[in-house]
Amino acid sequence: MQYVDTSVIGGVFDEQFSASSRRFFEEVKQGRYAVLISAVTYGEMVTAPDRVRQIFESLPADAVEEISIDSEVRELATAYVAANILGPKMENDALHVAAATAARADMILSWNFRHMVNFDRILKFNGVNMLNGYSQISIHSPLELANDDENQNI
Repeated sequence: MQYVDTSVIGGVFDEQFSASSRRFFEEVKQGRYAVLISAVTYGEMVTAPDRVRQIFESLPADAVEEISIDSEVRELATAYVAANILGPKMENDALHVAAATAARADMILSWNFRHMVNFDRILKFNGVNMLNGYSQISIHSPLELANDDENQNI
């Protein structure tokens, strides 16, 4: 399952990210992918524009699983901040990564290149994960999931 942060949902309406975000959500609707969403994502959706919430609400219920933010997730997010991977003001980003890690997501999808889809930070997140007994987590943009059926035989 892919953990999806709010930027992927909002990316549907961003000129730079629209094609890949739309393709991903179409594939979710077709049953190719299932998504994990945390309570953080739900909280961020409350203040999102209506059209962004409508994308989220259009996903099939059986394709979406919610992850709660419990003490385990909070402790891991705090460890990321303590390791200076993210600052205290980036708590939601730390919670996204911690929730996906604790839930053993296959990967995190995000358009947040500054705080999440960032090679140095991914190494550091995974260092903290390993020190705390968790597996490594992959963090990618939806662009990296592009399914190019036309070139399957290359």
